Amino acid sequence: MGTTATLEALLKRDRLLVVAALFCVITFSWGYILAGAGSGMTALEMTAMSRPADLSDGASANVRVMQAAAWGTGYAVLMFFMWWTMMLGMMLPSATPMILLYAKLMRREKEKGAPYVFTGIFLLGYLVAWAGFSLVAVAAQWALGESGLLSGMMVGTSVPLGAGLLIAAGLWQLTPLKHACLRHCRSPIGFFSQHWRNGSLGAFHMGVAHGAFCLGCCWVLMALLFYGGVMNLYWIIGLAIFVLIEKLIPAGDRIGQLTGLALIVWGGVLLFGLP
Repeated sequence: MGTTATLEALLKRDRLLVVAALFCVITFSWGYILAGAGSGMTALEMTAMSRPADLSDGASANVRVMQAAAWGTGYAVLMFFMWWTMMLGMMLPSATPMILLYAKLMRREKEKGAPYVFTGIFLLGYLVAWAGFSLVAVAAQWALGESGLLSGMMVGTSVPLGAGLLIAAGLWQLTPLKHACLRHCRSPIGFFSQHWRNGSLGAFHMGVAHGAFCLGCCWVLMALLFYGGVMNLYWIIGLAIFVLIEKLIPAGDRIGQLTGLALIVWGGVLLFGLP
């Protein structure tokens, strides 16, 4: 009885420590985003100056007048950390149940040792997966900027591009692969039962795997930032809330499918200029 009580006390302490650590990382990430992620302007200022391309000449002119920054190694690194920090702020809240369950499982497996090292390695694997996405996002940002499809305020300037992103995101929401990835993210117990590996390398592998499933769920949704504005707070917060809803509430998968249909309609209206 005493051993059980001690274990429960340790589990409660572990949970508080892991939540506190995640809270610090998430808070730092959102603070960095709000400060402008090194862009020289706050996110609120950039949001006020950004607007997705629509069918009005005024809007198109507005996003094109901003001069794009000159790309170099320093700017590319800055953009990488901007994307990576943004992804952490948006995705870690929905990954918290998985991380907490892993810490609990490691505590029960290693009753005499702290599970923090393995939990940290698991989290590192998750962060590495999103670092990979951030590298691809930076490359896409450079390509879009060089082609004139992205303004200096990191907002899409092309109606066909915006419509294509909306329709692609909507279609992805309805695919079996999206549904399979979402199922793993919505079921932490199911994920660990299928992908469990022992040791520190196993923890890292599982973290990367979980990150890959999250990528499978959300990568096209994150690409919508190229339409709404990479540093547009309305889009950043809206997508973060949607990810939470889709992954954590009971009807999240159904809401995701309905949202997919809405995105397809939105893209079609944008593309064909329907009233």
